[in-house]
Amino acid sequence: MTSISNQLPGYAQYGAAYARAAGSQSSLANILNGTGDDVLPGASNAATNLTLSAQAKAQLASATATKDFTTVISDSRTAIDKLYKAANVSAPYDTSGKPTIDLSSLDRRALYAIASNAGGKFTEAEQNLAAVTRIAGFNAALSPATQTAKLTGNYNAVYKAAADYLDGASAEERATSTWQAERAAVGKGISATQTDPTKIPSGISNDPVAAYLTQYPSGSPIPTQDFASVAKSARAALDAQAKAAAAAGKELVFDPGRKVGQQADLSALSNRDLSAISLNKDNLFSNQETFAAKRELDSRNRASILTALKQSQASGNPADFSLGLLNTYSAMSAEERTATNWTPAFRDHAVQSYKSTTTLLSLLKSG
Repeated sequence: MTSISNQLPGYAQYGAAYARAAGSQSSLANILNGTGDDVLPGASNAATNLTLSAQAKAQLASATATKDFTTVISDSRTAIDKLYKAANVSAPYDTSGKPTIDLSSLDRRALYAIASNAGGKFTEAEQNLAAVTRIAGFNAALSPATQTAKLTGNYNAVYKAAADYLDGASAEERATSTWQAERAAVGKGISATQTDPTKIPSGISNDPVAAYLTQYPSGSPIPTQDFASVAKSARAALDAQAKAAAAAGKELVFDPGRKVGQQADLSALSNRDLSAISLNKDNLFSNQETFAAKRELDSRNRASILTALKQSQASGNPADFSLGLLNTYSAMSAEERTATNWTPAFRDHAVQSYKSTTTLLSLLKSG
């Protein structure tokens, strides 16, 4: 996996600035704008590359949400110490200022605990890295919708993506004045872009979306791991399952119709992992494995299309279906698009469908 640590050299020197930014007085808008005392120079260039599937990440988040915050603090401290041990280091940055560990596997509540130095358990440098990871998560959440907005001219979707991201915060983070101010600002942005979706609102205090769009008008870059490395990681994951099955005296099987053997579990693999197996560029996988990966990708593909359709039905706006498809397309890597056959032609048809439907609805309203 491409580590966020590899993307963000030099952040150790910003520990003092981070300490101010990490607590409840921090503002994503200030950080992204690079204004005031809450500046993390270059932090807006951060991006994270999570390899867990959406289902796996949801399960982890759900498990953490049920813990009391004292336990979250303790578990977060333990998680960092394990990362140190695995990397054979004792601090989150080396002497040159390059991060030595990756916090992107931790969920939002754990990151908040570290970022706010909850319980006084975390060093300034650890707080710094957690802040950078938080910004990376925000950037990653807004990037697909921003790319879509460049195609459609609809910035309402970007504000909705920001609202979804902020609404995923823990109760502890929601209680801060910063979260409340930013959520209120995003709410105002949603209202403004409902009136005119083609115009980015201005003059809204604490607006993290406007700050983001100023810096990344076409969406922030999201570094991805070399695809050959993705394939090797996926190979190792399947081999680990095969080894576990063998230890239990079973064969790892990929056909759900097989009555004998241990069924392979592909749910924890990301779409990019599955794409690597499906495309099998380096011939690392068997025909059974590639077929199973394609089947899992098809299932997730159908689920994303269904989600877009349900969102359109819920909003009562048929154009939202095309918008949802475009957001999914924008979130994919090139390899994922190839594996799922989401081609540029498909994208262009979705854009045309969105614009045609929007124009038709506008004519009906004015008629």
